[in-house]
Amino acid sequence: MDRTDIPTPLGTVTAFADSRGLTGLYFKEYMTVEIPRKLTDLSELRDDAGYFLSLRRWLADYFAGSNRPVDLPLVPEGTPFQRRVWERLRSIPYGETCTYGEIARELGKAKSAQAVGGAVGRNPLMLLIPCHRVIGSDGSLTGYAGGIERKKALLEREGALGTDG
Repeated sequence: MDRTDIPTPLGTVTAFADSRGLTGLYFKEYMTVEIPRKLTDLSELRDDAGYFLSLRRWLADYFAGSNRPVDLPLVPEGTPFQRRVWERLRSIPYGETCTYGEIARELGKAKSAQAVGGAVGRNPLMLLIPCHRVIGSDGSLTGYAGGIERKKALLEREGALGTDG
């Protein structure tokens, strides 16, 4: 398991990868006990791992305004339900949002918006699996593991919010 720190306009992110691909991407100051212990216990700080070079390019493009799809190997670990939610998040187009309830209904779990919220909150690949694009049913910017101000900044950057938020 390798890791690296990458500066972005919204703060430093820490990325984790193994031989299969990227396993984690977190805003550095929000790395908490939610991060699987195996990532923090076994990780070497490296900048030269192949996936990190591609990730750096993707992040630079993203923060320069590109809406290029994520074409990196992502290998998030989670329950089958979490993986279904994360796969749905990947289909939210750049510049658009959806609600927890909409995702729950699409997954055939109409009364499970809170469970969807829990899965969204455990997304191990922020930005790459765009959990910032999920909002409350009333349009509010609810929960984001990178902080609400970052969520707002990301959605504004993508044109999903007006600049007056």
